[in-house]
Amino acid sequence: MPGAAGDPRAGIAALVTQRWRAIDALLPAPAALPSGCGAEFIAGADGHHTAAGTCEHWQGTPESLELTWGAARRFQLTARVAGPGIPGALDHLLSSWRDHLAGLPEAGGEDTAAIVTWPSRDIDGVGTLLRRGFAPLTVLAARTTGRHSGAAGHPGGAAERAGVRVRRAGSADTDAVVRLGLETIRFDAHFGGVIERPGTAEALRREATGSLAGPEPWIWLAERDGTPIGMVLAQRPGDAGWTAPLVRASPAAYLLLMAVMPGERGGGVGAALAAQLHGEIARAGVAVTLLHYEQTNPLSVPFWGRHGYRPVWTSWEARPARAIR
Repeated sequence: MPGAAGDPRAGIAALVTQRWRAIDALLPAPAALPSGCGAEFIAGADGHHTAAGTCEHWQGTPESLELTWGAARRFQLTARVAGPGIPGALDHLLSSWRDHLAGLPEAGGEDTAAIVTWPSRDIDGVGTLLRRGFAPLTVLAARTTGRHSGAAGHPGGAAERAGVRVRRAGSADTDAVVRLGLETIRFDAHFGGVIERPGTAEALRREATGSLAGPEPWIWLAERDGTPIGMVLAQRPGDAGWTAPLVRASPAAYLLLMAVMPGERGGGVGAALAAQLHGEIARAGVAVTLLHYEQTNPLSVPFWGRHGYRPVWTSWEARPARAIR
């Protein structure tokens, strides 16, 4: 195996690159393993290394919007599994990682999570993750612009069918953006991945204020009789640089929030907002748009599929962190 005599990670990375390209053309080349907390896990037999991983620790601060999207303390395993024998090699990594977390006092709290982000189309790891007590909570989905640029139809037609007016939000709309954003957060909280925190509303207000302060923000409101009933908020590629390592295509935009008031869902309001955003994205020359949705949300999964998004990465979680079997 290449690299086995020296750094085993080099050989594993080369094989993972080949494997990912065969599984999903949108997957990037695997980045170097992060140093994380300093713990490293290697799996293999008879001198042949087939998997490697490192552990990163994250703790949220009360004022951070990121704290809303999961546990307050997170332990992330970055896994590179090359095979052969993907299930067994992954199982070995998870066992070593579980033992590592068992020795960390900070991993013993209730508001903690152990997270493995796994390629959605790599089905060979699914059984192992389930047996080890992980649940698929969050999906990173992608929509390639050239392939789907005409899928949603003309924005004006979609708005007309929904009986709404879609307009770009401005600085005077901060309260409406926050109110609608909280609707989405509270709905998603039913599905295990999102947690409304005491500081969520204020953190969302800071995000909205910053986004609305710029020229032509990528935030649109859907109004009926002058009342905002829906909203979409997205980041241009310049603000979504953190998404660059997640997919091979670039530049990438990121859809942060889509919200429709409960009584208005299912009437085409979301489709009108998506059409507006996707039209702007196509004109801006953006190659791919990314978003996260809750895997167990019965509305998000079919909605985003209809609008050209498909899973690229799935975040598997065990909560609390020591719940790994």
